[in-house]
Amino acid sequence: MAKIQVIGTDIRILKVENEDFISLTDMLKAKDGDFFISDWLRNRNTVEFLGIWERVYNPNFNYGGFATIASQAGLNSYKVSVKEWVEKTNAIGIKATTGRYGGTYAHKDIAFEFGMWLNQIAIQQMQILTGDGRFPRIGTEGKSDSRGDADCIEKSRGKQ
Repeated sequence: MAKIQVIGTDIRILKVENEDFISLTDMLKAKDGDFFISDWLRNRNTVEFLGIWERVYNPNFNYGGFATIASQAGLNSYKVSVKEWVEKTNAIGIKATTGRYGGTYAHKDIAFEFGMWLNQIAIQQMQILTGDGRFPRIGTEGKSDSRGDADCIEKSRGKQ
C-alpha cells in the first residue's frame, strides 16, 4: 500500500480500479481537535459536493437516496455514516473498510475537499494574505483598506 507523509503523519493511499483513494482516517490523525468524518458528512455543502461528484462519475448513483440525505443535511439532529451514505446512494467515491488496512477512504477529488474542510482556518488565512477580499484584512478591524493585505500585515508588524 502506498503512503504519503503530511505534517509528519503517514497517509495511506489505496488503489481502486486504477484510481487513488486516500485515507480520510489518516488525514484526521494529522489534525488537532475532535473531528469526525460523520461531522463532515452532515454538512450541507459536503453532501452537495458528493452528490455532484457521484452524478458525474457514477452511472448507478441512487438519486432518491441522495435526495433523502440532502433534505436533512445540515440539521443538528442529523448524522450519517460513510456506510449509510454508500448504502443509501450506491456511492463509489467514498468507502469504509475493515481489517488490517481499515478506515475510510475517498477518491482523491473527495479527499481534497475533505482536507479543505479540515483546514478552513488555514484557507481563510491564505485568502486574507492573497487579497481575496472576502475576509477583513489584518490590522483594519474589519474595515476595507485599499492599500492591500501586504500593507495591513506591515502595519500589524509595526512597519508603515
